[in-house]
Amino acid sequence: MTKQAWPILLGLGLIVLIALPLVAGKFGLDLAARIMIMAIFAMSLDLLVGFAGMVSLGHAAFFGIGAYALYLLSPQYGGASLFLSLPAAVVAAALAAFVIGLLVLRSSGVYFIMVTLAFGEMFYYYANGARWLGGSDGAYVYQRPSAGPIDLGQGHAFYYLVLIALAASYLLLRVILRAPFGHALRGIRSNDHRMRSLGFATPHYKLLAFVIAGALAGLAGYFDAAQFGVVNPELFGWRLSGSVLMMVILGGMGTIDGAILGAAVLVLLENFLGDLTTHWLLPMGMFIVAAVLLLPQGLIDPASLWRTTRARRHV
Repeated sequence: MTKQAWPILLGLGLIVLIALPLVAGKFGLDLAARIMIMAIFAMSLDLLVGFAGMVSLGHAAFFGIGAYALYLLSPQYGGASLFLSLPAAVVAAALAAFVIGLLVLRSSGVYFIMVTLAFGEMFYYYANGARWLGGSDGAYVYQRPSAGPIDLGQGHAFYYLVLIALAASYLLLRVILRAPFGHALRGIRSNDHRMRSLGFATPHYKLLAFVIAGALAGLAGYFDAAQFGVVNPELFGWRLSGSVLMMVILGGMGTIDGAILGAAVLVLLENFLGDLTTHWLLPMGMFIVAAVLLLPQGLIDPASLWRTTRARRHV
């Protein structure tokens, strides 16, 4: 797939998403909204993994913070103000990422992975035992946020709001990654020590990337709670962190488009295989293994299968 073809495909995809409410039913729109939410989540992690070289297994902590922020800001049987609760959720996730980042960025490699995992599990076990957060049973968000005269619980308003959030997140990351900051992140991923010797304050770059990623993960968590109306400790768990990492790897690390593609494929597979069999994890695992082996650059680059096969023939 050439680089020139991707803008065309993205444009077509956007047109399809805009027109989808005209032809899809409630189930289709809910599934599409779920894909878009997970795509925002996957893009946020790809900023860390694919561009800064920081593999995190605790990224779901910020997703959970965004979700629980909506729950805490919502009246018991009413809807929170979108214009207050949405920025509050994003800021809460960003602040948590800043504090956690100050601690975890002192480590690197496998130690960074384990420390981020530990922080995610700390949030999980705290929420599991905290009654004011609903404990292990979780809690309900009875109404979606209110946006003045726009009712997000009726019609297609919520769907289009998530679509706007996805487009805004994508454009934001594109701007960031094309700026000098994005080039510095790629340099840090390639050789941290060399970037330091060139005068770059690499800890500051890493911390800023960590905060941006945390804020976008909080945004995704907010919309997840708004869509499903429930929050529970599993939103902080390592399983969710592992799932979103799988999306990034499956789609293609270091490509924002790949993160979106990986999220779409994984969510669609979960729904399709889940309807076919109760043992859907087995075919899902087989597909992922095959995709990683045959497409080392991810689904974003299907031509890598041809290149790999050709290289093996010449060995």
